[in-house]
Amino acid sequence: MSTTPTDRLRALLEPLAEQAGLDLEDIKVSQAGSRRQLQVDVDADGGVDLDAIAEFSREVGQALDQSDLMGSGAYLLEVGSPGVDRPLTAPRHWRRNTGRLVKAQLVEGGEIVARILEADEDGALVEVQPVKGRGRAKERRLAYAEVAKARIQVEFNRKEDEQLLSEDVSDEPELAEEEEEA
Repeated sequence: MSTTPTDRLRALLEPLAEQAGLDLEDIKVSQAGSRRQLQVDVDADGGVDLDAIAEFSREVGQALDQSDLMGSGAYLLEVGSPGVDRPLTAPRHWRRNTGRLVKAQLVEGGEIVARILEADEDGALVEVQPVKGRGRAKERRLAYAEVAKARIQVEFNRKEDEQLLSEDVSDEPELAEEEEEA
């Protein structure tokens, strides 16, 4: 069985990610002008901060310099975290997005939009949203085997967000008054 360059990169980088407490989510090699670009996405429970990404990037750069996996030519290394639009392909993706809205295309056809209430290794408990606001939301156990593909939906008008905004706005005038008195 032959291994691809991406397989070899994954074999080199996965132990480094584990040591850093990160999950290696994706590796992409592409051509960027006259040099190649290596994009590495990592994530962790609770997300990853810039310091963790910078430290991991240094470790990756050193490991690549000591190996011949990127060849002798110049390459651009980009380490980051996956965006919200990444597909939910592993149980940890579902668990990390508890509380968020997901659109799932089902293996047997059709799709649902649901809020992830909880997730485990076999599936997720979701609250299926009514179509066009008609009816009531219903809880459903959704096995990952039922899902052909799923992505998080970006929400601009969540109730919790609206409440936070109204609380922030009400605090601002008080701060302005305190500054004037000082």
